[in-house]
Amino acid sequence: MLGSVRYAPDGEPAEDAIEAGASMLAAAEAGWEAVSAAVVAAAVAGVRQCWAGGWHPADLERIVRREAADATLVALVVDAIAAEAARPSGARSAHDTRWAEQLHRLGAEVWWGSDRGYLDALAKRRRASRFEIAYDVLKALRSLARLPRIAPLPTPPQAGPTRTAAGSAAASRALGKIRGLLAKAEATDYAEEAEALSAKAQELMARHSIDEALLDRADGSPGGQAGGPSAVRIGIEGPYEQAKALLLDAVAAANRCQAVWAADVGFSTLVGFAPDLEAAEMLYTSLLLQATAAMNRAGDAFPRALKEQGGTPIARGRSRRTRDFRQTFLVGYADRIRDRLAAATEAATATATAESADAAPDLLPVLAARELAVEETTTALFPDTAPVRLRGVRDADGWHQGRAAADRAQLGDG
Repeated sequence: MLGSVRYAPDGEPAEDAIEAGASMLAAAEAGWEAVSAAVVAAAVAGVRQCWAGGWHPADLERIVRREAADATLVALVVDAIAAEAARPSGARSAHDTRWAEQLHRLGAEVWWGSDRGYLDALAKRRRASRFEIAYDVLKALRSLARLPRIAPLPTPPQAGPTRTAAGSAAASRALGKIRGLLAKAEATDYAEEAEALSAKAQELMARHSIDEALLDRADGSPGGQAGGPSAVRIGIEGPYEQAKALLLDAVAAANRCQAVWAADVGFSTLVGFAPDLEAAEMLYTSLLLQATAAMNRAGDAFPRALKEQGGTPIARGRSRRTRDFRQTFLVGYADRIRDRLAAATEAATATATAESADAAPDLLPVLAARELAVEETTTALFPDTAPVRLRGVRDADGWHQGRAAADRAQLGDG
């Protein structure tokens, strides 16, 4: 029965197969509790198939949410993830902190008493009939079974030599300062101040990356590459996915990472060394908030300014809050931010090189070796990447305002 549900073509044949299967489950002679246990076992198997296909918890929830008509299917998939995680032979060991963090953010916890009682607990929670529950569960199982395989992320590298307490404390202080600057940038209503704070944060990130590379070299890691590059996935949520992916690519490049966008599954994969990945993810999240706020301010300001100047009211469909304006604004913002972040990284690198000329004369070769390692890892993970043509960049005013929103502050004024 599960096979007919899984392999039925989309559309009416799939609906018919799911309805027939739900009727069979609701009236199964084995009993509802036995059906419940079998459903949970099938869900665990489906989730493990997804893990084997390269998916991680956050990716799985995201793709189902993108394709689901309502939140019911998403909740069932999160339950399946929770059931799998509760099994003794779960997909990831406890030391994989990122995996555990994803489970926590999803709220993937077993809330039902037993597998045999899961469907009854679900029916009670949703006040639904057995047929309705069986129907939704089969839809969720079908969704899991039909997901494609994706490029797997490399196993998180083993930790390098134990850092001294002083080194760990310095790293914590640096990250604390960076988070503080970005928090201030997100909170201010002044674009100039936000950009100055973000630029200063990027300089600190670049210096933190250099310090980490030098510490790895001092610890005896070849070329300052303790553990080697790793990879993380960053969700790219709509709307304006292309512009957001472009912004993430700009942030990645400034932090010696590489980004590969998979539009069909809604995420970009960042490849880099752990400190650089952490910095890039942190900065992207902050800049996306700032860019969105600046875009909204620019969209609101135009009709207000036109009215104050006694201008002609905006014709229907020509509001500066159109999709073209917003898309182009974000692309322009990302384009200019790329230049400014690159300049901040270059300045921090030049300063560090001058300061460490005697103590670490091989700094530039160390950084070059790390960048080469990132490039080689990216190529190994994604041998068939192709450039993406930008679409929807048609509003000149949006382009200029987007670049202006990223170009008002002097770098490093913090």
